[in-house]
Amino acid sequence: MQAAIEEARLGLREGGIPIGSVLVKAGQIVGRGHNRRVQDGDPITHAEIDCLRNAGRLGSYKDTILYSTLMPCYLCSGAAVQFAIPKVIVGESQTFPGGPEFMRAHGIEVIDLNLPECVEMMRDFIAKQPHLWNEDIGEL
Repeated sequence: MQAAIEEARLGLREGGIPIGSVLVKAGQIVGRGHNRRVQDGDPITHAEIDCLRNAGRLGSYKDTILYSTLMPCYLCSGAAVQFAIPKVIVGESQTFPGGPEFMRAHGIEVIDLNLPECVEMMRDFIAKQPHLWNEDIGEL
């Protein structure tokens, strides 16, 4: 999770939304990314999507774990379902509930760590950049 938090902080330093993600296979990070919607002007480049793109083709994702600092939205939950990622571990879901029920309904184990560091990072960002946050979650 620490690597995902580092990705989130990198995204924030770049002027983006502080959400980070890493994909782990056999105990090794095989992909990492962060929300790049603002930086790239691309509405699809959420942290988990950036992470999966950076991981590249793995053939099978059945023995991977996806870490994210924030509960994945339905777009990113759908990617986890599509690639049969068996476990998603998140830093928090207080600031955004995401799609845990959707993932669980498709057999994914979802673990919410409820980390104060992740909650604080998102709360601070939302307070400072409500317009960007509302754009990210489709509530403008």
